[in-house]
Amino acid sequence: MSAEATNPEAHPEARPELRRRGRTRLDLRRLGRAALLGPTSRDRLPDAIGHVAEAHRAHHPDADLSVLRRAYLLAETSHRGQMRKSGEPYITHPLAVTLILAELGAETTTLTASLLHDTVEDTDVTLDQVRAEFGDEVCFIVDGVTKVEKIDYGAAAEPETFRKMLVATGNDVRVMSIKLADRLHNMRTLGVMRPEKQARIAKVTRDVLIPLAERLGVQALKTELEDLVFAILHPEEYESTRALIAAHAGESDPLPAIADSVRAVLRDAGIAAEVQVRPRHFVSVHRIARMRGELRGSDFGRILVLVGENADCYAVLGELHTCFTPVISEFKDFIATPKFNLYQSLHTAVATPEGYVAEVIVRTRQMHRVAEAGVVALGNPYATATPDAAADPDEERVDPTRPGWLSRLLDWQQSAPDPDTFWSVLRAELAQDREITVFREDGSATGTISLPAGASCIDAAYAQHGEAAHGCIGARVNGRLTSLSSPLSDGDTVQLLLAQDASSGPAAEWLDHAKTPAARIAISSWLDSHPDRAMATTSAARAPLSVVGARGGGGNAVADLPDATVRLAGCCTPVPPDAVAGFLVRGGAVTVHRIHCAAVAQMQAVGRTSVAVHWRATADCRVTLLAESFGRPHLLADLTEAIAREGVEVVSATVEPPVEQRVRHSYTLQLPDAAGLPALMRAMRDVPGVYDVRRA
Repeated sequence: MSAEATNPEAHPEARPELRRRGRTRLDLRRLGRAALLGPTSRDRLPDAIGHVAEAHRAHHPDADLSVLRRAYLLAETSHRGQMRKSGEPYITHPLAVTLILAELGAETTTLTASLLHDTVEDTDVTLDQVRAEFGDEVCFIVDGVTKVEKIDYGAAAEPETFRKMLVATGNDVRVMSIKLADRLHNMRTLGVMRPEKQARIAKVTRDVLIPLAERLGVQALKTELEDLVFAILHPEEYESTRALIAAHAGESDPLPAIADSVRAVLRDAGIAAEVQVRPRHFVSVHRIARMRGELRGSDFGRILVLVGENADCYAVLGELHTCFTPVISEFKDFIATPKFNLYQSLHTAVATPEGYVAEVIVRTRQMHRVAEAGVVALGNPYATATPDAAADPDEERVDPTRPGWLSRLLDWQQSAPDPDTFWSVLRAELAQDREITVFREDGSATGTISLPAGASCIDAAYAQHGEAAHGCIGARVNGRLTSLSSPLSDGDTVQLLLAQDASSGPAAEWLDHAKTPAARIAISSWLDSHPDRAMATTSAARAPLSVVGARGGGGNAVADLPDATVRLAGCCTPVPPDAVAGFLVRGGAVTVHRIHCAAVAQMQAVGRTSVAVHWRATADCRVTLLAESFGRPHLLADLTEAIAREGVEVVSATVEPPVEQRVRHSYTLQLPDAAGLPALMRAMRDVPGVYDVRRA
């Protein structure tokens, strides 16, 4: 089923892709009761599932259809006598849902569960019966799709049903595949509902099901759901878009001619490729119209090029960019960097001599199948499991198709027992339409963290450490120290620094920078349980704290200028045995700099008089050190104690107010021996919470 062209009535002549070699593709939207059941009675069971069997064999020629026939028998007999609101026999619904999945290439277990997906919910069939007849996998999937009882949950039934489906999807993505196909068929037949109910179902579809279809890569379902929601929630804009497409259908379309030119170019280059014109679906046309204003003929579709191998994709790209004028800003390589929903393709746009700009998508046929069907194209995620391995019924089933966003949902939903919180946070999480991957400090393949785009170091901390992240006091990103509020980019390496103090907690400001539900829920819970600490984190900044002792001048630096006052420069704080240079400044004083200090070149540039300086034979010296740390109780006391243990005198000290839990200290120190400076700096760095000590 096409992922883009979801309205064949508007432009049927532009849909050559709807026909496969040797078999006519079924138009699922035209399949009503007659198409599903045929002209014969319901007793003709083989005819009733004939379309499903045909579609299934097109993808799986060797499939055993006997289990599908048994599943249909159970579904038909259990639903017999039930009618849909449209007046059709209820069995037409599971048949239509199963046909949708069969067209996408779902394997036999998925189709079996799809035929039975409403039996436990709406009939007297029990899960034990399903398990006994069809096995544990089918039973698990049917249970995952079955709604919770409204009589038990009341108004919370809908969010709790989705929570149950998400948890089941975490173990088997086929659960959500059936739910998406189920919602698609329900949306197609929504016209019999009251307008207010149509709007309510369409909003849930827009906020939850469509984002889930996008994340699972099932573009074929996502795009049609988008069009159906668009028609219900925005009828005026839908009609204007329909009028645009209808008007274009009566005009000359430049895309077929451009596609012919592309075929000729690739044929001359010896590249075997299939070139199609892909009409845009309604929502896509609407978006393009809003972005570009007046639409041209080439804006109503895109050109799709299908090849055999990955290398052929880049060969096609090279020929297109050589023989046409490329629009470089439109180029995207989703093969080298796939989207988080399995999608891979090359996207580009080329300008023709006639002035048209055509968007081109290049992918292999396998990429095309995955782009259309997403996780449905992956088949049975357990097919490679060892047959002889004994399955532990109490052990969570590990699904190799589980992506990072789903793992995050499963983690934070445990911390959101309230249905309203779960429902609102679920919608907010699904509104994030991109994902990034960051690496832990060790850089191993298992040390990756998947986060939504725009996530900060705070989100990474809670994703990696859970509630232990309450004590996070900073982070290094790509080796450089940064604040916790710093946003992360795809591919960053993150080292998270935790406080030693177990009583440490997050600041209220963290909520302004946390993007993931897990982080926001954890921070809010901690702040709610520590109201006094929460108020303390928002108190006004204090003035710098200064401690001043006896001040000296030039330490043991001596200038070759009689009676001159010698000062050690604060910008570089030279100490023995540093190579130094002296310059005469106003007032007759001589300032002493390390020779590599930037101020030396400035002094020379303004013509300051150079004065020879040297160190006295005594070993003592004075130096200014800057310490960077994370704020915590007793930090200043611990630092001064570490300095005192090294036998060093504090001449003066300044502590600036904390900024995002980071504190800057400045110490002017008198050392009895300059040789002890490296040991002193190491001792200061060893103080918990101190991450850097350097000379001023």
